[in-house]
Amino acid sequence: MITLVKANLADIPAMQALVVSEVKEGVILNRSEDEVATNIRSYVLAKEGEKLIGYTALHIHSRRVAEIRSLIVDAAYRGKRIGQKLVEFAVEEAKVLKVQEEVLVLTYTPGFFEKLGFREINKEAIPEHKIWTDCIKCIHFPVCNEVALVYKIS
Repeated sequence: MITLVKANLADIPAMQALVVSEVKEGVILNRSEDEVATNIRSYVLAKEGEKLIGYTALHIHSRRVAEIRSLIVDAAYRGKRIGQKLVEFAVEEAKVLKVQEEVLVLTYTPGFFEKLGFREINKEAIPEHKIWTDCIKCIHFPVCNEVALVYKIS
C-alpha cells in the first residue's frame, strides 16, 4: 500500500539518493542536505511501507504564489499515478495554506501537469526572485527548455 506522509529529517538521505540520476541529467535541481533540512516542512513523501518511492515539495514564494518543486517518482513505480497523487496533495496543501492565486511549476513534462489542470504561461510571468534563487543553480541556465505552468487556485 502506498501512503503519502510529510517528510522528516531522518528521510533526507533516502530523498537525496532517489534524485541522484535526475540531478546529474539536470532534470531536478541539486539541493544540499542543509537546504532540504531547512525546507523539510515543504516535502511530502510517497512510501510503500518504509520504502521511499517518490516525493515533491510545495515552496511558498508569497501569499499569492506557491511552487511545486523536485517532483520525483522512482522509475520502477512510474505510471501508477503516484506523481499525480503527490501533485494533488501539494495543490490541496496550497489551498489549506490559503495561497491566494496560483501554484507554479517548471517542468520538462508539461503534458503531465496539463492533465492535472495546470496551464502554460510565459516564463516572463515567473516571480523574479525564483530566477535568482533557483534557476541560476541549474546546469541549463541561462538556456532553459523547461515549461512554466500554473494551477489557478479557485
